[in-house]
Amino acid sequence: MRRPRKPSFSIKRLVRRSFWVNPASLMVASLVAVLTLYGLDVHILELLELKTYDLRFVSRGPQKPSPAVAMVVIDEKSLEVEGRWPWPRSKFATLIDVLSREGAKVIGFDVIFSEPDENSQLALIDEFTGTLDALAISDPRLRRFMTERRRNADNDLALADAIKRSKAAVVLGYFFHDQSTLEYQLDPSEIERRLQSIAGSSYPRVRRTGQRAHEPPFIKGHAPQTNLPIFSDVAASSGYFSLQGDRDGVLRWMPLVIQGGGDLFPPLGLLCAWHYLGRPQLTVEIGRHGVEGIEIGERFVPTDATGKLLINYLGRPKTFPYVSVTDVLAGGVPSGTFKNRIVLVGATAVATYDLRNTPFDPRYPGTEVHATVIDNILTQSFMARPEWSRAFDVLAIVGMSALTGVALTRLSPVKGVLFTGGLFALYIFLARSVFVSTRLWLNMVYPLLALVTVYIALTVYYYVTEQRERRKIKSTFKQYVAEHVVEEMIKDPARLRLGGEEKVLTVLFSDLEGFTTYSERHSAQEMTVMLAEYYDRVTEHIFLHRGTLKEYVGDELLAFFGAPIEDTNHAHRACEAALAMREQTVALAAEWVKIGRPHLRARTGINSGPMVVGNLGSKYRFAYGVVGDQVNLGSRLEGLNKVYGTDIIIGENTAGRVEKAFRLRELDMVRVMGRTQVVRIYELIGKAGAALSSEHDQALWAYAEALEAYRKGMWTEALALFHQALRLRPDDGPSRTLARRCLEYRDTPPEPWDGVFAQQFK
Repeated sequence: MRRPRKPSFSIKRLVRRSFWVNPASLMVASLVAVLTLYGLDVHILELLELKTYDLRFVSRGPQKPSPAVAMVVIDEKSLEVEGRWPWPRSKFATLIDVLSREGAKVIGFDVIFSEPDENSQLALIDEFTGTLDALAISDPRLRRFMTERRRNADNDLALADAIKRSKAAVVLGYFFHDQSTLEYQLDPSEIERRLQSIAGSSYPRVRRTGQRAHEPPFIKGHAPQTNLPIFSDVAASSGYFSLQGDRDGVLRWMPLVIQGGGDLFPPLGLLCAWHYLGRPQLTVEIGRHGVEGIEIGERFVPTDATGKLLINYLGRPKTFPYVSVTDVLAGGVPSGTFKNRIVLVGATAVATYDLRNTPFDPRYPGTEVHATVIDNILTQSFMARPEWSRAFDVLAIVGMSALTGVALTRLSPVKGVLFTGGLFALYIFLARSVFVSTRLWLNMVYPLLALVTVYIALTVYYYVTEQRERRKIKSTFKQYVAEHVVEEMIKDPARLRLGGEEKVLTVLFSDLEGFTTYSERHSAQEMTVMLAEYYDRVTEHIFLHRGTLKEYVGDELLAFFGAPIEDTNHAHRACEAALAMREQTVALAAEWVKIGRPHLRARTGINSGPMVVGNLGSKYRFAYGVVGDQVNLGSRLEGLNKVYGTDIIIGENTAGRVEKAFRLRELDMVRVMGRTQVVRIYELIGKAGAALSSEHDQALWAYAEALEAYRKGMWTEALALFHQALRLRPDDGPSRTLARRCLEYRDTPPEPWDGVFAQQFK
């Protein structure tokens, strides 16, 4: 019983059948890959996009801030004059008094007062009061004195009083702890107490404009680190100054909403702007996709879905005016400096403040970040990355892929590189221009990645295809043409036409005279060796003259010139090749005689004209070659050498192309077998500058005069002239042939006579 055959399985075959690789499929695959990466939000690519965003800020350059904001800073000068940090709260009380007196409208503190002021004088008074109580001393005057001294020494109370009496709205700052980094656990009741202490500064109004299945993705604040109640109870408001950078540590967003317990809280900068604007209606707008923005009266501040504002940085540190605290306390600031302005108080001295990494500078004071947010709100100059920008990003990815893919299929490699590079630069320019003019953040990395991916994929594809085409061309033509011609085809495949195409070319037929009769005296192996030696010699010169070898058929050779590489000089090259082949044949014949091999002589026919060239054949076998009437005529011309005793005969089409470069002899007008059309035939003697013996030259002139008489039917005169040529060159085959014909026609004149010889055999 025969076993069933196991089905053959090939992964390679399966891949080939299931996926046909072409430029379109590669472009689509590259597009899908980039869109997939875009949807996955790949970390490294997102970081690259963030860096391009920062570079757009740097390339835009600094912007002039609004005059509404000023900064009073705790700098190195202040520390040197006022003493080391932290300062007594009485200094801040004095600062508030001075700023209020100078007409400041809002005073915001990027400083927290969460612990009681450590005052040694106050501790001494408390200790002395305790001693009086222990000794039961109840002198009223002493008690009033101690109470007054304690009040004067209580810096916290002094600050609270300054806040209370200030004409400017004082906004205090606090921050939210991150539960993941908090090193200790807070009692829930303590968290609730702290939240209650700032509840008066929460957003008073939340408006929902769309149906949502889930709560908005608010940023959650675990527990606030608040100011002492003595301060927060008398302050106009309290806003957080919590900041959080992106994945790369750069601060680009300001959270305008943080959820603490059941309330939503605003930041320090927003509350400063709110008080500056006269405390209009303050509302958190929530839509279907999350937070849409903050409404401050008639102003609207756009945010992302989590409530974060994209900060429009104006420049490097000190874009806003800095005034040293010590200058303010000493009265060294010109009058009117702070009038009707928001004054932010914060630290800039080294080791006293939080440095923030921003697009403009990696050491940017946190206080100036809040100043920037205030400026953005007041001037309504916001950076934006709206939800619809993702749709634009996808369209940009698709568009860049399509443009690159379509262009590369139509352009040369050099033009393709220039186009791709130009499109790359153009998109960067457009994205930057939109950023600068409309403050819109459009994705730059993914569209450019799509462009580069498609370019690389198609370039690799065309490289692989070209290599495959190179191998195909080499395998197809290495037996037809010289190696350097193959290399030219590979360099410019556009010049190569493999399909059937009509072109004007030149064919060359060459046959060894009487070589088939030698097989009677030589073995098949000897015949093969001799033919191989002959073909090696002559084929080399066909290749040297850019000819294409069609085939060997026995002792006959067929070559053509002008294809597959375009060459308008094909007739000239064919004639040069024929002369070189004759020289090689003569030289080889002399060598063969010495070793007892047969006499060697070749007959060559050359003809030019329109013919079909290309891959010809059937589904069973095809080969690169030529067909057509002019090809057949070339074969007949080769056979006419036997009639006229010549080596090389060319047709009139070829003669018309090379008559200035070669010495030709017009032989006759002939009507070859299978054709009714008459053709003039010529003997190719040599190059135009080649020296001939005087006898040879005179014989040619005699032949030309004889041929003229022959065509007129003047047989006797023509015969005499042919004999004259033979006396000069006894071995001249054409003169001998036409002399015999004159003798025949003299006795039996042809009727009618048109001067044309009709070939009766090949």
